[in-house]
Amino acid sequence: MIHPEIEKRKTFAIISHPDAGKTTLTEKFLLFGGAINTAGAVKRNKANQSSTSDFMEIEKQRGISVATSVMGFEYKDKRINILDTPGHKDFAEDTYRTLSAVDSVILVVDCVKGVEEQTEKLMAVCRMRNTPVIIFINKMDREGKDAFDLLDEIENKLNISLCPLSWPIGQGHTFKGVYSIYNKHLNLFEPDKTKIADPVIEVSDLNDPSLNNFLKPKELEELKSDLELVDGVYGTLDQSMYTEGLLAPVFFGSAINNFGIKELLDTFINIAPSPRSREAEQREVLVEEKNFSGFVFKIHANLDPKHRDRIAFLRICSGKFERNKFYFHTRQGKKLKFSNPMDFMANEKSIVEEAWPGDVVGLYDSGNFKIGDTLTEGEQLQFKGIPSFSPEIFKEVENKDPLRTKQLEKGIQQLTEEGVAQLFTQQPGNRKIIGAVGELQFEVIAFRLEHEYGAKAHFRMLSYSRSNWVTSTDKKKLEEFVKRKGQHIGQDKDGSPVFLADNDFMINMTKRDYPDIEFHKTSEFK
Repeated sequence: MIHPEIEKRKTFAIISHPDAGKTTLTEKFLLFGGAINTAGAVKRNKANQSSTSDFMEIEKQRGISVATSVMGFEYKDKRINILDTPGHKDFAEDTYRTLSAVDSVILVVDCVKGVEEQTEKLMAVCRMRNTPVIIFINKMDREGKDAFDLLDEIENKLNISLCPLSWPIGQGHTFKGVYSIYNKHLNLFEPDKTKIADPVIEVSDLNDPSLNNFLKPKELEELKSDLELVDGVYGTLDQSMYTEGLLAPVFFGSAINNFGIKELLDTFINIAPSPRSREAEQREVLVEEKNFSGFVFKIHANLDPKHRDRIAFLRICSGKFERNKFYFHTRQGKKLKFSNPMDFMANEKSIVEEAWPGDVVGLYDSGNFKIGDTLTEGEQLQFKGIPSFSPEIFKEVENKDPLRTKQLEKGIQQLTEEGVAQLFTQQPGNRKIIGAVGELQFEVIAFRLEHEYGAKAHFRMLSYSRSNWVTSTDKKKLEEFVKRKGQHIGQDKDGSPVFLADNDFMINMTKRDYPDIEFHKTSEFK
């Protein structure tokens, strides 16, 4: 029997291409959930700010999310946990890891730009895990693509069947609101960018004569014929296909104006899956098991700039997590207890006494955790699905202030353990090489090293553009390979050897010369 506390949990990530309106949508969910009173942009005056999902200094300056934020709130007897992810492609790895910790996803598409490159990549990751996806088509108050054309584009580019559950009335300057197909309910709103506006009119029958006061006869006819066509082409929602990740419900709206958000949230809490069983390397871990288990999918240093703290974000998979109870750290083989585990409300934190599967708790960490670590009540488990991907840009760290070498080393160590980028150490000389997906990561590292650790670093570009983890069933042959290729070998955070190459040609030649060595593009090869 699944505990009612587990059933009421809905843990999901909001993902999108940059600028599609992901952070705005997150804030509006918090607004409807009563967690904040007014919403506003990332750069806003401090006085009335009560909660926002972008809280790192560099995020405020650049107006982008670079770290995943975790927020929880209660809505209609459900406990909703939102993980807001970075949209920028340079931080894709953080997003991939976050997707391992959620049960479903809301994908935001900009109606003006349609499906963009990053959207396709994120969808591919959801596909790897068959994560259920809901699509929110945003910015309907702008002149964009026709709704039917957008649906065709999404189906073709993202390779997923769709089922619209709400429908827009007009678009751009003629946009009047959204009709909920799921609840057969029409809401016409006045735009309000900050507070929840009262619906101007609520009707459940499109033949209601009072509609003529708000919609022109032509608009009403158009809506009716659109809905007929939607029904004929897309039919009704097949819940099981959605849960298996084969069909995506679609909603339309304008996050900045609060249009269509309530329809999305109300339907989401009805159809989105509660926490489900998870694959560990040893066995499948059932959500209803009595014994606690969970894994760390993210580490964040210095959430509070006044205190040098590190928080590990733990997704609970089974059992109940309790404060001050000893849990077994499977990689280190030791017991740990947590006296002040954190519950998150954007940058507001509170101590949590107990938490259930689907919840994400923050654990203060003095350096025990790495991404992917598992906590249990004694069983040796390792959850699957948190790989490191091969970076594309490699730079050597050069210290600009020798007097602050210690701070630099600590900063590099902590930031790479957070998963901002990957750290490879090369011998002789303990050279530190950082591998990242994009240039922006180096900017973030330099900025945070200076402002959080008081260290200055310069990054020298290297010729490498590929990295492969190397393994072999013959230990001697692996040792010989590492020795021979010394100048191309780095060690990752776990001490595993990684072959650094300039191009694919070099990797293919090396594979041919060393048939006993296996090459892996991600670290998840165990």
